[in-house]
Amino acid sequence: MPDADTDTDAGSGADTGRVGFVAIVGRPNVGKSTLLNRLVGQKISIVSNKAQTTRHRVTGILNTAGAQFVFVDTPGFQTRHRNALNRAMNRSVSQALAGVDLVFFVVEADSFGDEDRAALAVVPDAAKVVLVISKIDRLADKRRLLPCIDRLRHLREFAAIVPLSAERDRNCDALIAAALPLLPPGAPLYGEDEITDRGERFLAAEFLREKLFRLLGDELPYGIEVEIEKFETEGALRRIHAAVIVDKSAHKGIVIGKGGDRLKRVASEARAEMERLFGGRVFLETWVKVRSGWADDERALKSLGYE
Repeated sequence: MPDADTDTDAGSGADTGRVGFVAIVGRPNVGKSTLLNRLVGQKISIVSNKAQTTRHRVTGILNTAGAQFVFVDTPGFQTRHRNALNRAMNRSVSQALAGVDLVFFVVEADSFGDEDRAALAVVPDAAKVVLVISKIDRLADKRRLLPCIDRLRHLREFAAIVPLSAERDRNCDALIAAALPLLPPGAPLYGEDEITDRGERFLAAEFLREKLFRLLGDELPYGIEVEIEKFETEGALRRIHAAVIVDKSAHKGIVIGKGGDRLKRVASEARAEMERLFGGRVFLETWVKVRSGWADDERALKSLGYE
């Protein structure tokens, strides 16, 4: 079984041309979205230290010499909650795994537990899996890495094991080198300038939700979501009307803040990030709506884009 330090003849894959779908899977907060953004080279999947930051599948596209990787970032597999939202997120993981050529199973360095085991159990036995050991930069004692690899290599037959730090961009090239020969031969599915198949409307909602997750801190209500009610393009200008959905009336004031200052800051930071990604000015109007029980309402979830 090849590990990260095994030489890989990446050129053989480039000669014939390879293309494949790669699911990025693991428990919450192991660094899946950070890894996707690093591999693609641009932020398309939102990141925070809160559980459930990623709620939808997000596709990122990487073109290398003679190969195209189509990465599918999935929500962290949920084991602690069992409402409709969590079931939808777990369905998203299962659906992503059903149609991919390769799986990156991500674990945090020296931190494998029951939630990781439950997430790994969802990966089909026949799937080709690369074990990605993330956040190695956070290991205070680097000598713990090799025993960690030895413990994890026996969990199943891995096609490769790659320790890395996506945040510090350490060893990510080794991951691509190990994965390239595992992709099937084929022609590119997307153009060279495409980095995701998600539209601007979806990305706008995600960027706004990220700022809510980041700026609300420990006050963040569990039942919070973003709905884009209007998205209009006028030349290089985007006019976006967004509703922040909360589950309880008491949560409305938490999101708005004193004198509206908190929601204004959330919107301002989200707008700046949208403008960088979209390459044009953004007019963003936000408000808060109470929609009780939305996270356990299948119809409400479908209206918000959950499958």
